[in-house]
Amino acid sequence: MNTVAASAATAFVADRTDDAPRDEAYETVGEIHSPNARITVRDVTVWYGEKIGIENVNIDIGSNEVLALVGPSGCGKSTFLRCLNRMNDIIDNCRMSGTIRLDGDDIFDPKLDVVLLRARVGMVFQKPNPFPKSIYDNVAYGPRIHGLSETRADTDEIVQRSLERAGLWEEVKDRLEQPGTGLSGGQQQRLCIARAIAVSPEVILMDEPCSALDPIATARIEELIDELRQQYAIALVTHSMQQAARVSQRTAYFHLGHLVEVGETSQIFTNPRHTLTEDYITGRVG
Repeated sequence: MNTVAASAATAFVADRTDDAPRDEAYETVGEIHSPNARITVRDVTVWYGEKIGIENVNIDIGSNEVLALVGPSGCGKSTFLRCLNRMNDIIDNCRMSGTIRLDGDDIFDPKLDVVLLRARVGMVFQKPNPFPKSIYDNVAYGPRIHGLSETRADTDEIVQRSLERAGLWEEVKDRLEQPGTGLSGGQQQRLCIARAIAVSPEVILMDEPCSALDPIATARIEELIDELRQQYAIALVTHSMQQAARVSQRTAYFHLGHLVEVGETSQIFTNPRHTLTEDYITGRVG
């Protein structure tokens, strides 16, 4: 056990100011690197005004894997997730240091088009948020604005393929012109996933995508996540330890803004190396 890391993580407080001394000695336990990394995160710190959201985070997200992000509420999971497609940019008092690269490209390069970045790194939110449009237009919207479909036939093909991959085609193929908001909660979430993959992203970010769903809809989304990882890199924020164990290949544990430990999911859940991770996994804290 890394006692330096334990004491540093325990001493860290999320509301300390930018002027407070930093824990330069803190190091994440476990292997941060991933073979065939799509996203590499190095030395990333995020501030909300004077408050630190996450500090000195280093991790890779690899192709064909689900990386589960776990930890208590307020530990920095969602802050980290929003860094990956620059969703934090819309928060006025938010700033960041460090580097994030997508396939080697610096996502904060001034020349980079943020709209195109968010097509390459899609996001599915906690609450299903279909557009107030038809089922068809929800999925077709992205390909149209990004110029991925030149004809109606092209768009039809993309819509059908995306809905099939999201496991929704057979349920909605005869009512594509009906509002997406008229679907059930689980169907709406799968529609949002279809909308995300319609623009051929490289990475999919999911922020507690099943928290508002019933067990049957949750099981269907989890099956879909396992299918999608065959083609995409997926980062998943979840408060469900069972869900993380079921769908992820690697797990990262955050505590008070620090990335405490990262490793293969089976190792994290059966033999965590850090006492903070063990305390959370076993339910002693949370």
